[in-house]
Amino acid sequence: MGHEHGHSHGHGAVRDARALKIALTLILAFMSVEVVVGVVASSLALLSDAAHMLTDAAALALSLLALRIARRPARGAMTYGFGRVEILSAQANGITLLLLGAWITYEAIRRLFDPPAVEGGLVLIVAVVGIFVNLAATWVLARANRESLNVEGSFQHILTDLYAFIATAIAGAVILLTGFERADPLASLLVAGSMFLAGTSLVKASARVFLEAAPEGFDPQQIGMALARHDGVVEVHDLHVWEVTSGFPALSAHVVARAGLDLRALRLELATMLDEQFELHHATLQLDHEQGPLQIAPLGGEPGAGGDASQPAEGVSATSPSASRAPEK
Repeated sequence: MGHEHGHSHGHGAVRDARALKIALTLILAFMSVEVVVGVVASSLALLSDAAHMLTDAAALALSLLALRIARRPARGAMTYGFGRVEILSAQANGITLLLLGAWITYEAIRRLFDPPAVEGGLVLIVAVVGIFVNLAATWVLARANRESLNVEGSFQHILTDLYAFIATAIAGAVILLTGFERADPLASLLVAGSMFLAGTSLVKASARVFLEAAPEGFDPQQIGMALARHDGVVEVHDLHVWEVTSGFPALSAHVVARAGLDLRALRLELATMLDEQFELHHATLQLDHEQGPLQIAPLGGEPGAGGDASQPAEGVSATSPSASRAPEK
């Protein structure tokens, strides 16, 4: 089961890397054009788009590096491998979006009070071309594995850039038709808003992984009840559900079984149930038998005189407090 997970993840990582490289090439090629036109046209919307595309390129490069590192096998102290490098990359992408959004907000507010002359025609032309470039990059990344927070971080960068170009194109058209130059910083504020939304989502999702919260869609209470209802299980405790990295949920639990049951067979049954019902492929289960009555022989007793030493003394018995259950009638 573990081998199949690693094998499929390896093929997925190759496809993701190819998609990231194509998107990175598109972004770098267009970014250089946008910087030049943004300076010539004195457009904050274009320059903010170019700055965002620079962070897009950095995010894509970081994602590619993270993919490469994450494929290294587990060894030494890194018993889970390097999968969480992808989560670090996603968190860095989220924080970058938030910081860039804050800078664009500040600059846009400043330009609302003192708007510079903006070449609406140039802004509109570049923005329309940018829409097509980002549509292509978005389409490529949408086909990659977006369950990976690393890929999703890069996708959110490109998607917010697409929104930015749409807003910039509208601003350019407004300036060209009406001469209302404050449309440029207003469009930038819309771009900043989309960055805040995407950045907050990425930081929150990556923080859940680092804090080892249960993955989205996994209810520990429901999983624990499913284990406890299984035939032969007396009690389940110390249940933990977390996510090692994107698409790699894990579980550990202590299960108390009825006395006399085959623990190995029960463990296989529980692992199969977790795999099929909850798609938990990595489960570590500690199984123990329920403790029976504590047997105490009378002090100084002799066989045949004080009673059978194999039986508990009258009125003296003990059961495990963590695995007790009412006697069956």
